[in-house]
Amino acid sequence: MSGEKLQAYCMKCKAKRDMHDPQAVYTRTGTPASKGTCAECGTVIFRMGNTEAHAQLPKPAKIEKPARKKKAVKKKTARKTKAKTKAKTKARRKPARKNIDKLVIVESPAKARSIGGFLGQGYTVMSSVGHVRDLSRYALSVDVENDFEPKYTVPKDKRTVVKELKTAAQNAKEIFLATDPDREGEAIAWHLVAAADMPLDSVKRVIFHEITDAAVAEAFSQPRGINMDLVNAQQARRIIDRLVGYKVSNLLRYKARRGLTAGRVQSIALRLVVEREKEIEAFVPVEYWTIDCRLAQQNLNGRQGEFTAQLVKINDVNIIYKADSGEDPMLDSAAAILPHLRLLDCVFTVDSIKRGTRQRRPSPPFTTSTLQQEASRQLGFSARRTMQIAQQLYEGIDLSGKSVGLITYMRTDSLQVSGQAQAEARDYVHKNFGERYTPKKPPRYKTKAKGAQEAHEAIRPTSVMRSPSLMKARLNTAQFRLYQLIWRRFVASQMSSAVYDTIRVEIKAGPTESSRPYLLRTAGSKLKFPGFLAIYGDGRDDDENEGQAFWGLARGTRLDLRGLINGKHFTQPPPRYTEATLVKTLEEHGIGRPSTYAPTVTLIQSPDRDYIHRNGRQLVPTATGRLVSDLLSEYFTEEMNYTFTARMEDQLDGISEGKTDWRPMLDEFYQPFEKRLLHAQENMPKQNLVEYVGRGCPSCHQGQLVIKHGRYGKFIACDNYPECRHTEPFLKRKGLLCPECGREQRGEIVERRTRKGRIFYGCNRYPDCEFSAWKLPKGLVKIKTAASEKSKEPSMS
Repeated sequence: MSGEKLQAYCMKCKAKRDMHDPQAVYTRTGTPASKGTCAECGTVIFRMGNTEAHAQLPKPAKIEKPARKKKAVKKKTARKTKAKTKAKTKARRKPARKNIDKLVIVESPAKARSIGGFLGQGYTVMSSVGHVRDLSRYALSVDVENDFEPKYTVPKDKRTVVKELKTAAQNAKEIFLATDPDREGEAIAWHLVAAADMPLDSVKRVIFHEITDAAVAEAFSQPRGINMDLVNAQQARRIIDRLVGYKVSNLLRYKARRGLTAGRVQSIALRLVVEREKEIEAFVPVEYWTIDCRLAQQNLNGRQGEFTAQLVKINDVNIIYKADSGEDPMLDSAAAILPHLRLLDCVFTVDSIKRGTRQRRPSPPFTTSTLQQEASRQLGFSARRTMQIAQQLYEGIDLSGKSVGLITYMRTDSLQVSGQAQAEARDYVHKNFGERYTPKKPPRYKTKAKGAQEAHEAIRPTSVMRSPSLMKARLNTAQFRLYQLIWRRFVASQMSSAVYDTIRVEIKAGPTESSRPYLLRTAGSKLKFPGFLAIYGDGRDDDENEGQAFWGLARGTRLDLRGLINGKHFTQPPPRYTEATLVKTLEEHGIGRPSTYAPTVTLIQSPDRDYIHRNGRQLVPTATGRLVSDLLSEYFTEEMNYTFTARMEDQLDGISEGKTDWRPMLDEFYQPFEKRLLHAQENMPKQNLVEYVGRGCPSCHQGQLVIKHGRYGKFIACDNYPECRHTEPFLKRKGLLCPECGREQRGEIVERRTRKGRIFYGCNRYPDCEFSAWKLPKGLVKIKTAASEKSKEPSMS
């Protein structure tokens, strides 16, 4: 083989290489080949084929491969298997047809199970698993030139469901659409008819606000047709949201960066958070001082008879403390209070005592927004989690083999309560607490929410007799806590008011009886009759100064000064929004509706958008969130106006009531919006949203690492791209050493998320270190950084 150059593929070099010292060989089956080593790396390489050197080698006898043994299969079993496979394929292609007397369609499988238990035989209950038709995710899907005609499609993941519903509908004598009793539920019913090609003469619409035997039976006894006014209102909302979201989001992605989105309601919510943060930053604290006197009746020993009164007037002039009225505080420095401290070592006399009573009325039953607020305050639930748990309680809980809804429909802004539910609650209160706790007339509550129109009932238990103690064994911890909150709030709303005894004591002080320029005041209350507080205390009903000694004072009583308490204070900026207070503000402005509160506050906190992060419960805008809010406020002044958004909600309400046509309303909105959009496209400057990590690139040693946004979220890359293609995963570091490998390998704790979005903590060296935990363990060692070491150095001042 001398002088003959052979080449073969080298697995190590990943390329064809010259073969060094090739040797002619035959394989076990007698096939000629050449064997040698790679001239570049020395790896053994192999090449099939005949060469001149093979003529000098004796050809070995060909070895036949042994025949494979076939597994013996009984003919009878094989026929059965083939028949089963054929039957499955046939069933998959063409669902088995059967005559259905009455077909009922709802949104969720849990709701289907609950209703199926009430209806019994003769009814077939199926679930659409939410929406079956919507605007396409990949296009505008609204024909603006053709009177805003929407183009609906059935998503891929719903095609099988729609096919099954269509087959069932074709074989049903009657079809009942029992979707939720709001605009969205009405729209789902309308989409079901269109997507499954249902015969209109067989379709009936039924609605109920609670999943109980009586409510379901009443609903099916009074079916109606689909309310197209409600459907059109929902269509108009969806189209407006698509026009704003699709077009403005594309603009932001072009002018700023990918991943940014805008929306009619979400952008307003973002603006609220950003403007509150600007208020906090611009706030200038004002210093003020308070003077309190610790007093007691004369000739009393010890501290049992002491109480505290605050200085409120000097020479009949009210003292301004916090500058809330816009005026400067009277006592604004230590020098300002010093003369008064000297003069207050004087004679104190009770000038007047005013006694009375006050009533505290119970809070009304929950609406969607108040439920989210109280669940956040008392239980620590997010708006999204509150609605998820409430949905479970509404759709049904298994009670002795039968699924029953425990609460009424949870998306409502109404405070109405049915007469039957009120009577049941009053009967419960009378039996368990007595006649005094039952008001003479059933209370009536009026909603204060702007534009409240979803005329459902308030959120309440479907039966007061299902007390939380009886339901505890049937519910998980979260379900029990929320059900208990709803049950107590409703029962308390039907009880008598709490009664307090009140007292206000005014004390005059001065150097002599004739000269008393100082007026001090103290007040308190104590519970006389608990009323509704016997069942629902919200943590704000503590008695004020109930045990104070001033309850036994009389007019003209002389008092001794036991001590002066002066305090330095500063006015405080407005607090940051939490989810609960943001929902409350949206409701007060009339922005959004009960079904949109939770999705809105959840959306603006999405990690993909990076608009808002949470500090405890507080919502804090990021630099990206500020920029997006400022850009939208500058170029879309109308759409970002609170009154504009609230007015649009009123127009949608008019459509649902049949007072307004939806297409002219869309045209009225779109024409000026399109002009502002074109202006923004031409004049909005491109933004350079670069967020540096603070480290140099370890690959090229020239660029700096920056945070970028891709299809799958954040990642770290070199700003010297495309010359340098270095990338790293984005990890939220907690500044703590890993408890398993931190001391030896310097592993760090990082924040991670499961596929469903739940946060957990792990080591940045995964998979080499597999440490993970839902909560951070106590006693972890902090990582020392240059900044922390510098802060420990002694100052030179």
